[in-house]
Amino acid sequence: QGLGSRDQVKKKKGGLKVKGKGLESLQVWQRARKLAVKICREILPLLPGEEKFALSQQLRRAVQSVPANIAEALGRYHFQDAIRFCYIARGSLDETLSHLLLAYDLSYIPENLLEDCRKIWREIYRLLNGYIRYLRRNHQGDISLKVRDEDRLNEYDLLITDP
Repeated sequence: QGLGSRDQVKKKKGGLKVKGKGLESLQVWQRARKLAVKICREILPLLPGEEKFALSQQLRRAVQSVPANIAEALGRYHFQDAIRFCYIARGSLDETLSHLLLAYDLSYIPENLLEDCRKIWREIYRLLNGYIRYLRRNHQGDISLKVRDEDRLNEYDLLITDP
């Protein structure tokens, strides 16, 4: 499901092994990146000058932290480290929503733009929670507590999209 046509799929003991684009194919990262671009292009320019070094910078840092921490999680070999970075990404995602709500409450952004961002936010939240559940479920009782490279690719089964 959701494997790109350029990705190679190989049946392997324990599941599918996917060779592909890695990070760029991860849905949760794609959506987080989409939200970051949307906020940087459409919302930050609407904030008044007096917010340049306050709300604007806080919002920029929070939203850019989400895809960065998802990428960091993906690069970790120890599943507990990966989960920790997913938690950090989720915290930054909540911080992003808080800043967006404040910008709306202060009448800096219109409701339709807030709702567009909130829709993407919900999708990221759902995907991120699913990724965290996957990491927990697949590594409970794992004596080595390590994620092997070939196992790491299995986690993309539900998260890779077609190009």
